[in-house]
Amino acid sequence: MTHLPWSCWAPALAPDCSAVVHGSDHDGTPRAWIQPARGASRPVPTGPHPVVDVHWAPTGARLAVLLAPGGGEHTEVWTVRPDGGDLRPLAAPSGGSAVFIRWTERGEDLLVAETHAGGRTDAVLVDAATGGRQVVASGTLLRPAAVSRDHATVLVRHGPRGARRMSVRRVGGGEHELLPGLPGTTDYGILSPDGRIAYLVTDAGRDRTALLAVHGDELWADRPAAYGGGPRDGPGPPGDGPGANHLGEGGPLEAHARRGGPHGGGPVVLAEREGAELDQFALSADGRRAVLVWNERGRSRLELLDPRTGVTAPLSHLPADVVTSIRVSLDGTRAVLAAEGAAQPSQVYVCNLASGAYEHVAGAGRLPGAVEAEPVRFAARDGLELAAWLYRPPRAQGPAPFLVHLHGGPEDQERPTFNPLYQHLLACGIGVFAPNVRGSAGYGRAFREADDRERRFRAIDDVADCVAELVRLGAADPSRIACMGWSYGGYLTLAALVTHPALFRAGVNVCGMADFGTFYARTDPWVAAAAVREYGHPDTDRDLLRALSPLRSFDRLRAPLLVVHGRHDTNVPFHQAEQMLEAAAALGLPCDALLFDDEGHTIRQVANRVAYITKVTGWLEHHLIGSFADGR
Repeated sequence: MTHLPWSCWAPALAPDCSAVVHGSDHDGTPRAWIQPARGASRPVPTGPHPVVDVHWAPTGARLAVLLAPGGGEHTEVWTVRPDGGDLRPLAAPSGGSAVFIRWTERGEDLLVAETHAGGRTDAVLVDAATGGRQVVASGTLLRPAAVSRDHATVLVRHGPRGARRMSVRRVGGGEHELLPGLPGTTDYGILSPDGRIAYLVTDAGRDRTALLAVHGDELWADRPAAYGGGPRDGPGPPGDGPGANHLGEGGPLEAHARRGGPHGGGPVVLAEREGAELDQFALSADGRRAVLVWNERGRSRLELLDPRTGVTAPLSHLPADVVTSIRVSLDGTRAVLAAEGAAQPSQVYVCNLASGAYEHVAGAGRLPGAVEAEPVRFAARDGLELAAWLYRPPRAQGPAPFLVHLHGGPEDQERPTFNPLYQHLLACGIGVFAPNVRGSAGYGRAFREADDRERRFRAIDDVADCVAELVRLGAADPSRIACMGWSYGGYLTLAALVTHPALFRAGVNVCGMADFGTFYARTDPWVAAAAVREYGHPDTDRDLLRALSPLRSFDRLRAPLLVVHGRHDTNVPFHQAEQMLEAAAALGLPCDALLFDDEGHTIRQVANRVAYITKVTGWLEHHLIGSFADGR
């Protein structure tokens, strides 16, 4: 039987740092667990639904829990006491979805985003103790990012992925965009406790994501967003460039003050790195200390930042390659993080921010015999540099059977994180090549936008170029290469299978799109609205979407196909899987299916993940090893 090592996610420290709450599946069910500083861990009873996220209220009296009923994408926000009492919903819109953003640091008030069935999102302040509610913003493709401690100012994100804008809003008053007129996206932001500084993680007007600060009256001033690092006619003012993050005079906030303090000078660059992207930003409750998580070619690097001066200091070497979640304690002395590597399932660590020392809190540790990832960089046929992670079968002698595995998004990024499917395939003698084709995150805005709309055909060709690179390296046997992907990666798998049918011996589509017309017609309205910028409009770009839809060229499919999907998937609706199976049957194509009645777009239940890995491993082993040995 397939064995899956357990993992942890979304850790949060108790206000007094006496315990950590986190998600974990180490007993076979994704639920919340509390690990005291001393003593054994214990589960928090939250009902039968998988736990996606959990956070501790600043009072310590209760938790916010994000649940996924039926394993689907329509999540709900609940609250429960750490002892398991007073379990009840706080946000569960009928036919919609809700997430919690953050505690407001005032009592037990929680900032929540509620997206309703029609697509409207409400930003709601919910009193977790009483259930009292106040709607502070509403709109389509809207998501609240932060609220000031006095609840007078809200940071609100608008727009689709890849083109998000951040605005500041007075509760009961007006709203003002912070970086108007600049191309790019601002995905994350947070307010200082007094609401007078907005910290933005953004690539607006620049290619790489950096940390910007917008100060004082500039939050409400209607002036151009001129700042260092983006396109401009001449050199920027002192303190705006990459070298500005240093001690004393000349630091970015010092320079900002010399240019007019809170009434002038524009947004300030607090932190940026050449060739790296700011991945995460966590601020202490008093606003005096922050932790920066940098993405450097897929691996994480941590820095401490004093937001007042821009002074940064590196933290000691991480115990794992990739940080997936980080939160700073209320007193600013510690950070709790989830981190993992290619051979190490997700673990929970607490970092002492004064000493830089890490304490392991929860997780199974590094797996003996697991294969590490090798970074690879190569050129696509049009000269664009691509990156990938190569996993070589440990006992291979000469070219081996290989799987090209494509991530979702498309703005996700393949990083050296733990994937149990990879390790099971490697143990069977099948290598894995996991690329970041154009459109992936982590390599700058220009690379991320290089597959939009008509340029999607180039991303399909990138998959063929991955095969060519595997063969050039001598790693893969060209007659034994399969292609597989999840979500957008599932779509890209199908597109590659029908565009380059001679390259692949088998394919696996996990929750991927097959036809854009029916995808737009049946997906959640907020998903459809966000997808237009990436793929095209279902009315005005109908011909393009037909040309990009693999189902329209299904008669070109030659490789046996395995379709994996969850019936509760409302992101890429289950109908996409039904269409693939019907088309394959009509054309007499070899096709198999693994369908889950209790999952959505993500396979969350441990038993289902075991079934998934067992099925996919057996399918690929049969087509890449067994049929080859039989001479077929």
